[in-house]
Amino acid sequence: MAEIAAKDVAALRKITGAGMMDCKKALSETDGDVERAKDWLREKGIAGAAKQAGREANEGAIEVRVDGGVAALVELNCTTDFVAKGDVFKQALAKLVQIVIEKGDADLGAQQIDGESVDDFVKGLAGSLGENIQLGRTVRFESPDGLLDAYKHVQNERGVVGVIVELGGVDPADAKAREVAHDIALHIASAAPRWVTRDDVPADVIERERKIYESLAREEGKPEQAWPKIIEGKINGFYKANPGGALVEQSFVKDQKSTIGALVAGLGGGATVRRFARVKIGEE
Repeated sequence: MAEIAAKDVAALRKITGAGMMDCKKALSETDGDVERAKDWLREKGIAGAAKQAGREANEGAIEVRVDGGVAALVELNCTTDFVAKGDVFKQALAKLVQIVIEKGDADLGAQQIDGESVDDFVKGLAGSLGENIQLGRTVRFESPDGLLDAYKHVQNERGVVGVIVELGGVDPADAKAREVAHDIALHIASAAPRWVTRDDVPADVIERERKIYESLAREEGKPEQAWPKIIEGKINGFYKANPGGALVEQSFVKDQKSTIGALVAGLGGGATVRRFARVKIGEE
């Protein structure tokens, strides 16, 4: 049996919200495997680990921008939120977003910014601000015929959640379509979906969920003949989950009686959500 370190127990507790002894037992039962331990806790009905997919990360800020048919998102990490909300940090982040807009995010560290490479620019920023500063995640969408929108949620004077969304089958100049796209971007920031539709959910993810729900039904003493109906109900709930789940099946955060799918359908024709990206400081 693997030796269970106190730091691993504490980390699992922070992710799942379960008690220390439950976390220790979960790790003992799974030979210290954190992912399996999260499933073990869920199977026992102890923790909603599926809703806690985040990890500890450095502080930092996120910036997003849409320029014509290109949208970009950049995360810049640092040690304290004090630095993240400072003007120098914000100005550096704005420059990085513009580089991604203009030149893409492939091999970003080698791109030129203010006469030096992005890597050297970030190192210089770390030196001048006196903190460990690292370039985080970047996203770039290019859409010659779709509608792009972006949303940044600001907290404590810095962007902490960034979203980019692309709609297809709409006129990018249409005011109603632009309004819907922005509402969807705002919804994604709040509801944190993982996929666009249920068809996008990998088969192994669904199979894993089925096994967890079956174990939970067994643990709760539900009659075996009722398991299939219970499991299907849970799977349907999984698709609609907030956070998590499939975007078009989630209830719209501004109108719980409607879904994102209905919101998009209201644009008519072949309107669809093609893709989205969501980045939050402190989660991966």
